[in-house]
Amino acid sequence: MSDAKLSVLRSKVTSLTHSALLLATLGFATASPAQAEQVGEIGVDWLGNDIVIEAVADPKVDGVTCHIAYFDRGLIDRLQKGDWFEDPSNSSIACRQTGPITVGDIDLDEDGEEIFKSSRSLIWKKLIVKRVYDRKNNTLIYLSHSRQVQDGSAKMSISSVPLFNTSAKIPE
Repeated sequence: MSDAKLSVLRSKVTSLTHSALLLATLGFATASPAQAEQVGEIGVDWLGNDIVIEAVADPKVDGVTCHIAYFDRGLIDRLQKGDWFEDPSNSSIACRQTGPITVGDIDLDEDGEEIFKSSRSLIWKKLIVKRVYDRKNNTLIYLSHSRQVQDGSAKMSISSVPLFNTSAKIPE
């Protein structure tokens, strides 16, 4: 098959995959605390598999944006493997100060606060981003991980935003 035909096929498969995932997300996902904006999509093979990069602004901390990267399986890959409704749990996160930081009413417990959630399967698996405040080091910690009904995943990624040299005030 020629490169031009492969390119057209890949484009169509990617479009169909994203449409199917959007419909599944709209039908089965609950609203997340923050909305993600897709800022990048890198094709990794001719099966339509991509690495998607999304920007998520912390809804309670102005001036902090997290970028999350995750693997999005294409239609051909789903057909080959027979697992239509699930994407891998792997993700990566990087959070940075993107403006003046203003901290709102955040959860200060060790368990942290969920700031973002996205479906990674039709029903059971979610990609979660939680924020934890490290009072001793005056740092916001962001953890990206997968939540499943059973067989929890040990795949995670962490990023931190130190609050030194900022005018950010943490509520007591």
